[in-house]
Amino acid sequence: MIFRCSGKSGFSAEVAGHPQHVEARKLEREVEVRFTKDACIVRTPEGAVHAHPGDAILTGNGGHHWRVSSGKFSHKYKPIAPTIAGQSGRYISLPYHILAVQLQQPFDVILADEVSMLKGHPGDWLVDYGDGSLGIVAHDIFATTYEILT
Repeated sequence: MIFRCSGKSGFSAEVAGHPQHVEARKLEREVEVRFTKDACIVRTPEGAVHAHPGDAILTGNGGHHWRVSSGKFSHKYKPIAPTIAGQSGRYISLPYHILAVQLQQPFDVILADEVSMLKGHPGDWLVDYGDGSLGIVAHDIFATTYEILT
């Protein structure tokens, strides 16, 4: 099963229309952030993701890394003093709403750059951020990062 990021605002029909989807809220979690000056590849547990200059490379509590595009970062994270917005340092996630479905078979997500591909495993969550992007979150990380609302 393959899912593609649309790059268009709004939730995807594949997730919103799935009979087992849930609405959830991102919990506030502190992360370390650095903004890349050069194009690079970020190694995530789900696959290699291409980052572009200005993108945020985040490191969570478990030491996992992931990328958030420069255009979406300020809508999802705010700096923790003394960090200044747009500079590397400590940030906290904002409590935004997502849709998600836990899948019981392997699946792939092709990111909006049409180059980066994530691989999901049985039990992982397909997360729709409502901004045209999709992600994969392992079950144990989902349980500590999101609060299921419905």
